Amino acid sequence: MDWGTELWDQFEVLERHTQWGLDLLDRYVKFVKERTEVEQAYAKQLRSLVKKYLPKRPAKDDPESKFSQQQSFVQILQEVNDFAGQRELVAENLSVRVCLELAKYSQEMKQERKMHFQEGRRAQQQLESGFKQLENSKRKFERDCREAEKAAQTAERLDQDINATKADVEKAKQQAHLRSHMAEESKNEYAAQLQRFNRDQAHFYFSQMPQIFDKLQDMDERRATHLGAGYGLLSEAELQVVPIIAKCLEGMKVAADAVDAKNDSQVLIELHKSGFARPGDVEFEDFSQPMNRVPSDSSLGTPSDGRPELRGPGRSRAKRWPFGKKNKPRPPPLSPLGGPLPSALPNGPPSPRSGLDPLAILSEISKSVKPRLASFRSLRGSRGTVVTEDFSHLPPEQQRKRLQQHLEERNRELQKEVDQREALKKMKDVYEKTPQMGDPASLEPRITETLNNIERLKLEVQKYEAWLAEAESRVLSNRGNSLGRHTRPPDPPASAPPDSSSSNSGSQDNKESSEEPLSEEGQDAPIYTEFDEDFEEEPASPIGHCVAIYHFEGSSEGTISMAEGEDLSLMEEDKGDGWTRVRRKQGGEGYVPTSYLRVTLN
Repeated sequence: MDWGTELWDQFEVLERHTQWGLDLLDRYVKFVKERTEVEQAYAKQLRSLVKKYLPKRPAKDDPESKFSQQQSFVQILQEVNDFAGQRELVAENLSVRVCLELAKYSQEMKQERKMHFQEGRRAQQQLESGFKQLENSKRKFERDCREAEKAAQTAERLDQDINATKADVEKAKQQAHLRSHMAEESKNEYAAQLQRFNRDQAHFYFSQMPQIFDKLQDMDERRATHLGAGYGLLSEAELQVVPIIAKCLEGMKVAADAVDAKNDSQVLIELHKSGFARPGDVEFEDFSQPMNRVPSDSSLGTPSDGRPELRGPGRSRAKRWPFGKKNKPRPPPLSPLGGPLPSALPNGPPSPRSGLDPLAILSEISKSVKPRLASFRSLRGSRGTVVTEDFSHLPPEQQRKRLQQHLEERNRELQKEVDQREALKKMKDVYEKTPQMGDPASLEPRITETLNNIERLKLEVQKYEAWLAEAESRVLSNRGNSLGRHTRPPDPPASAPPDSSSSNSGSQDNKESSEEPLSEEGQDAPIYTEFDEDFEEEPASPIGHCVAIYHFEGSSEGTISMAEGEDLSLMEEDKGDGWTRVRRKQGGEGYVPTSYLRVTLN
């Protein structure tokens, strides 16, 4: 069934239908074009969203990038970015394969349709023109017949009229004969015109117009086929990216499954573990017995002979982390009345001894000084911290990690320079064997530069290895478990124990140098020269005895081992660094953690 046979009389219907088909094609092209704009805007917004939430710092400089949560989030952002790329690909395919091709095809269809309908209209005009000619010949034939019949009637009436002359009768007969001849010619012309019109009409309805309608049918079917293919391209463009989008979604699922809470906790430990030991208990300060109370971070102690110790210049107390603070200029000593002592005045002569008891003066001074309390704020550091090359400004564990990282970088650079030197040597050998390939002397500057770099890197490697060994020894000395005071011994102090020999000699020298002015000046000497929280008198004989509460393995230099419950002789009190010097009954003297002892002074 075709349009030329079944719709031979529906020219206007076919014209409206084909126009509707082309309009539908244009509407679909417009729809796809707007769809591509939506996809492009969607992809652009996704990319902007990803860019907004991606980390601004490089991964190597961002400590948060080591956590699995952050890594998974970054991976999800990357998958979303890839998803946005697939949406852009869909928009591009639709724009090229659907919008451009169908728009071009629509223009071709419009031109073809216009041509077919112009041909049909010309055929209609020709048929209408033939029909007009037929009508004209028919009216002429009809008019000639009426005039011939009238002329015949006139001739017959004159022939019967006795009064008519013979000339009139002959003239009437000639006129009737002429009209009859004209009517016969009109009849023949009408018959010929009719015959021609019928032939043209049959050709129009059975041949010419069916062909035009068939062409329109073929055109419309081709348009519908292309439109259906365009419908398929819409889904095909989506199906092409479905596997990659599925991979993106699978990547998001993998990223979600990759979150490891335990590992993140361990990473946090590795990033911020300081390596310092936990601080010991705050000791009880017995103000009822000022001569025998234990020295602490916030009070004054006195030697066993009852005299306040004179601090010599250049002696400083060891830093105790994390509660130690930076050295600050100390205020001048205060008198019991609140003013500076005369001995503290610059260029002033020594004043006579005050009438108050020395212990009363020390008590007044201790009341004017606020004790330093432990605070976690000291753990946060300061913005003004000076960064040193050996990272000594960092806690021991972080220092060790940074040194290890820099050492690995230097080793890689050193290996790279060594490989480059070997390559230059081989190239130089080749140039010496085949001079036409190059001048061996031209490689000497590069070889010299490489050797200098190797020497420099070797020195840096040795330097970092020494720093790393020192940092590792600090970490090992500070490492220990201290989950509870009653279940296991506390961690040893973070600072290394002082050297026994140097401490003894220094203390004795300091004692002698501090005692000599007293013997010369007598009672006119100042009671003290500088205020500090601890005293450093180290008598040669035991100043008390102590009992080991926990077992301690003295593995580092200057320390001594002791067993739990062992009686020891107290040789030197804790100066605030967490170490106490003791002597074993079997012989041997060294430092042990103060928190491991129960001390009793003589």
